[in-house]
Amino acid sequence: MLTFKLAQRFSERRSRSGLFAFIASSSTVGIVLGCAVLIASLSMMNGFENVLEQKLLKAVPHASFTKVEGTFDNWARIVKIAKRDSRVAEAYPVIKQTAMLRSGDQFKGIMLEGIAPNGPHPSATEFFTDGARAQLNQLNTIVLGQGIAHTYGVEVGDTLELLVADKSSQQFRSPQRHRLKVVGLFEFGGELDHQMGYVSLDTARVIGEIKHGVSTVELKVTDVFQAPQVANSVGNQLPELVYVDHWMRTQGHLYRDIELVRTVIYLVLVLVMAVACFNIVSTLVMTVTKKRPQIAMLKTMGLDNRRIVATFFWQGTLSGLKGAFWGSLWGVALASALPQIILLLEQALHFQVLSDDVYFVSEVPSVWCWIDVVLVCCVAITMSAIATLYPAWRATQIEPAQALHEHH
Repeated sequence: MLTFKLAQRFSERRSRSGLFAFIASSSTVGIVLGCAVLIASLSMMNGFENVLEQKLLKAVPHASFTKVEGTFDNWARIVKIAKRDSRVAEAYPVIKQTAMLRSGDQFKGIMLEGIAPNGPHPSATEFFTDGARAQLNQLNTIVLGQGIAHTYGVEVGDTLELLVADKSSQQFRSPQRHRLKVVGLFEFGGELDHQMGYVSLDTARVIGEIKHGVSTVELKVTDVFQAPQVANSVGNQLPELVYVDHWMRTQGHLYRDIELVRTVIYLVLVLVMAVACFNIVSTLVMTVTKKRPQIAMLKTMGLDNRRIVATFFWQGTLSGLKGAFWGSLWGVALASALPQIILLLEQALHFQVLSDDVYFVSEVPSVWCWIDVVLVCCVAITMSAIATLYPAWRATQIEPAQALHEHH
């Protein structure tokens, strides 16, 4: 192709010097940096979304029903009704209550959850240390969050004191005291480690003064994003008055924040590429100015305006292709190494990017995917192609006679 070869000749480094060469190089470097940073940023958002779906939503219920007054005496019936819905993967009973944990002279408020160790139970038990779930069969035992244990210096085998409000009287009384043995730790790696403690249903009944039944029935659904619809659908079929809850209400702000940041990154993607491609406009305008005699000679030899436009289109697009190629390589490499890079920076500078008692994850995750790489490259190449339009139009306006006369 004649236009392609002309574009390559115009782009040759030996035909450039000084400021012209710097601007030409900086346009490609700008696209490389823009692509690399944007691929890494999108990978980070993918990582957070992946942790939310694959990890956090295992540790929290997808949907739950809590009786308005009292407890579910016949909770098995609630479970049966819930399982009629094909979208419900599992339904299980729990007893939820708040308590005050005492370790020495330190106090900590925790959310206590009673589960059935041998029956259906939350997926959160996957984060228990080895053998902890089996030992919950014993009365007055607890699996404690790793964050709580670390903060208060508690180890497996220690005995803790729990203070629970006395529910037998409306009057203010001193809290009831229960001594529980720590038989394992719950290690999620986020804020839940600083909030949760798990006991058996029998232990929870003793602590909560519940004779029989459970306070809540929780659901796991096949599609987490259908949890609100499933919760409302099943809730309307229940024979008792219940409070209906789902993860989009309790943890949905995390998902919305991730999607908002992703949208902002897409906007930044276009703006960064526009700034990077502005240098392509400058390079091509300078090329048109410098190559006026050559363009004039080509026009006198019969090169029409369409081919002149194609020549500058190829010159700008080649710069975009080169930037997109190297930018995608560096972006994938940066995205793959991002967790390790952040970890090294934390160790070297003695700071923590994500505090595990504040955020739902303690490490910066990163998961790159081809769709993001292709999207970033397409935007970079498209913006590069658009950047060629004005310089190409300028080239078509050159009058051969005048340009050759000025040259001589």
